[in-house]
Amino acid sequence: MFIARVRGNVVTTQKVIKMTGRKLLLIEPLRVDDNGRKMNPTGRCFVAVDSIGAGTDDLVLVTQGSSARMTETTADAPVDAVVVGIVDTVTVLGGLIYRKGQND
Repeated sequence: MFIARVRGNVVTTQKVIKMTGRKLLLIEPLRVDDNGRKMNPTGRCFVAVDSIGAGTDDLVLVTQGSSARMTETTADAPVDAVVVGIVDTVTVLGGLIYRKGQND
């Protein structure tokens, strides 16, 4: 699993039937800096299925690979990444580096 920021939505009009009705998000993974004081964007984005109702700019928890197909939303679907949580806080080396609503 990893932490990412939701950058936007992806809309498709043509898709396989098992993807119908699934919300797609454009997410950008984040990385903790060398000092453990903040999270920085990686500069690369990809698409993940939203299983919990996340929105643009939310910090989210993402899982990939075969684990991405283990949620009720993604079971038996051709999915490689799924948002499984919205992050409330992140603590690194005993220090709080993110709190929802304060760092957004």
